[in-house]
Amino acid sequence: MNVIIVGCGNVGYALVERLSDEKHNVVVVDKDKKKVDLITDEQDVLGVVGDGINYKVLLKAGIEHTDLLIAVTESDEQNLLCCVMAKRSDKYCRTVARVRNPVYNTETSYLRRELGLALIINPELIAAAEIARRFQYPDSIQVDTFTRGRIELFHLELKEGNPLIGMSVGTVINHFKCHVLICAVQRGRKTLIPEFKTMLTEGDELILSATPKDANTFFKRTEINKHPLKSAMIVGGGTIGFYLANRLVETGVRTKILESDAERCEFLNEAIPKATVINGDGSDEKLLIREGIGGVGAFASLTGIDEENVLLSLFAQRVSHANIMTKLRRLNYTDIMEGKQLENTIFPGVMTADYIVKYARSMSGSREGNIENIFTLSKSKAKAMEYFIVKPGRATGVPISQLKLKEGLIICSITRNEKLIVPRGRDEIRVGDNVLILTTGEIYNDIEDIVEI
Repeated sequence: MNVIIVGCGNVGYALVERLSDEKHNVVVVDKDKKKVDLITDEQDVLGVVGDGINYKVLLKAGIEHTDLLIAVTESDEQNLLCCVMAKRSDKYCRTVARVRNPVYNTETSYLRRELGLALIINPELIAAAEIARRFQYPDSIQVDTFTRGRIELFHLELKEGNPLIGMSVGTVINHFKCHVLICAVQRGRKTLIPEFKTMLTEGDELILSATPKDANTFFKRTEINKHPLKSAMIVGGGTIGFYLANRLVETGVRTKILESDAERCEFLNEAIPKATVINGDGSDEKLLIREGIGGVGAFASLTGIDEENVLLSLFAQRVSHANIMTKLRRLNYTDIMEGKQLENTIFPGVMTADYIVKYARSMSGSREGNIENIFTLSKSKAKAMEYFIVKPGRATGVPISQLKLKEGLIICSITRNEKLIVPRGRDEIRVGDNVLILTTGEIYNDIEDIVEI
């Protein structure tokens, strides 16, 4: 596959490493000659020095024969414009833009549809979702994430004593009154798409679709997560801290944010009224103790300085029993961290690169249909397929209960205007939706193919 990467920062470099290792033909583009030379000297890729929104530069990079263009410069607007230029140059070229500003977060569906982008990815949102997942769910609950880091599919093994054992799927839904969908049951080597009457037995692994809030409610009511997170402290009210706090308060977690910038504190107070925002220096140990670090269930150090995050996490480890998360930008800190016993670290740039590489793999050389991603679920033989609906057809505008779906598949979720819908029979697929399908059989390249003719 021919790939152009515009932007040679941390994410661009990580993408080059992964895609070139997988034998794709990669060309990098950046205005900084030193960055281009560094990557081309170390990796088996070609480089072009220039601005990615310049048509002549894209031509020099080979846009007319490119399958995928990935724009990961520091500017959201430049990334979007670069993707538009690429689509104008080659209508078959798929485009991915990194867009970080929260202002655009509620408009990604509109931007994708109007600009013809394949994927808009927000590193901070993905990182926040991953931190929340590690904070809120025990090791017995595994999670697969989709649609730019939204938590959607939960894997739950039914071990001895689990209250769901002996219940039917329909009984579980009606008894616990939670808006979750049991998408699949992994039983031995078989993956089943369950019916309401399917009985759950010890050893089964369930794949559940739910919003984070509904999943949290379900695990509480079933007492599967006996020690849910009740309180959290975040040092650093930047974009990741904002997204993380939002997600935590939505699930009922008492959340406190420490931020040194007074103007940013005002924004956080207005944007997340359920959170407690403290204007102060998060590196001040006395302030941390006064604000209750010793009693919190989770602690995240999310400042923009790696060294500060490491020291904050080490301090939190010494004075509390919290689940601790450390944000790092530079990979060379991995060696420094050895022996420091800070197991939970997160690298947003690397996560972004991994997510984009997953998308690149899912393309499989196909340019037809509306399928966007294909993932093999982490602990199952089932596959999850993501579709973006661009035009009406036999799968749209009809209640799901009236669709004659092919055997071995289920509609797990619908994302509409950034809202996640766990579908029921009366829900329907519409133009502009992102739809997640789980299948135990063949892969369908187009959403139309899931319906019997």
